[in-house]
Amino acid sequence: MTVIDLHGVSRRYDAGPPALDDVSLTVAKGEAVAILGPSGSGKSTLLNLVAGLDRPTAGTVTVDGVRVDRLSEAAAARFRRERVGLVFQFFNLLDDLTVADNVALPAQLGGMTGREARRRATELLTALGVDRHADAYPGRLSGGERQRVAVARALVNRPALLLADEPTGALDTASGAAVAQLLRDLHADGQTIVLVTHDAALAGSCATRTVRIVDGRVASDVTAEPVR
Repeated sequence: MTVIDLHGVSRRYDAGPPALDDVSLTVAKGEAVAILGPSGSGKSTLLNLVAGLDRPTAGTVTVDGVRVDRLSEAAAARFRRERVGLVFQFFNLLDDLTVADNVALPAQLGGMTGREARRRATELLTALGVDRHADAYPGRLSGGERQRVAVARALVNRPALLLADEPTGALDTASGAAVAQLLRDLHADGQTIVLVTHDAALAGSCATRTVRIVDGRVASDVTAEPVR
């Protein structure tokens, strides 16, 4: 089953070179794919198009069977809430909500009852090893702990796709290694993951396939050999 299908996708913001230039790419269910490239290469633009945060100038973007490029802003927000989990470099947690409430909020927005959302949040926080912080506020947690909470929030609605944009970029080495292990564990459990990074070591440790973007184009697409 194909989770992501980009066909002939380009994105221009002004008269200069395109941020993405005629990119075609598919990602199958259960894959862990790293989008690798330097700053300005177009990798974050690609992620934003897949998430429905931006629209292509040309081409089609289909995610989990939905033509994302055709969605209205309201429909795109609903699509992200139901189908896509997003993890960012700087966590984007709400400081005035507890850890558990941060995780439960997207579930409640999606129509889950408060009790069920809280149960799901507790389940994920326990699985990710941060349940002891459920009633704390994000500002009291370390960077690595906050990123684990962000991952729990991203998974609360059981998304078809997890998108991670430089998820270890704001972390120290030990915390970054822990988050990388978390991504590997999620992939081992069958989660489809697209990881956007400039860090080749992170890509190599978390992904089974690496797509390198250079100047808005796919420069290489390499699948790792299976470990025997």
